[in-house]
Formats: sequence, structure tokens, C-alpha cells
Amino acid sequence: MVQGTLDMLILRTLIGGKAHGHTIAQMIEQSSDDVLQVEQGSLYPALHRLEDRGWVASSWGTSENNRSARFYQLTAAGRKQFAREADRWRAMTQAIGRVLGDFGRRKAEEGES
Repeated sequence: MVQGTLDMLILRTLIGGKAHGHTIAQMIEQSSDDVLQVEQGSLYPALHRLEDRGWVASSWGTSENNRSARFYQLTAAGRKQFAREADRWRAMTQAIGRVLGDFGRRKAEEGES
């Protein structure tokens, strides 16, 4: 994933409410039709980084299978950060789309010659 993308996806996932790490990973994977795979070696450092920045808060609770688990929830600052990141991501993907679209047109024109 592009650097920072996982953070944004975690913040987006937590808009729906509290979740523990395994659920966060599953939700990202499912909502991307399993295109995006979240490795635990990336997920938990990202969650700790987001918590250090004040964008996510955590507390201990019991998971759906009666195990102790750390649950993460979005803070007000995290909600604002998500909005900024989402705007930046949309602008970047639109710019990349314009570049790729121009490239695709040129390749099509070259093929017609």
C-alpha cells in the first residue's frame, strides 16, 4: 500500500464505531473485495501510531469469542484527520487518473497510426 494509506483506511473503518484489530483488518479486506490484505505486522504499528497522534483511543474489552482484546475508536481529532486525508487522497487519485487517461489516449492514437 502507498505510505499513509493504511492509516486512512483504519480511520475510515473506525467511523463505524469501536473495533479490535482483527475486526479492523477484516473490514478493510472485505470492503475492498479482498484486494487489500492487512498484515498484522503493519496493522498494530499503525494503530499505535494513530493512538500516539491522538487520532484513535483504545480500551480493553472482550471480543465476540470471549477473549480479552484491545478495542480502538476514532477521536474527534481522528475524524478531522480522516476528512483531510480523504480529501488529499481524492485529489491525488484524480491527478493520477488524468495522467493515466492522457497516457491511454496517446497509446491509442499511436496504435491507430
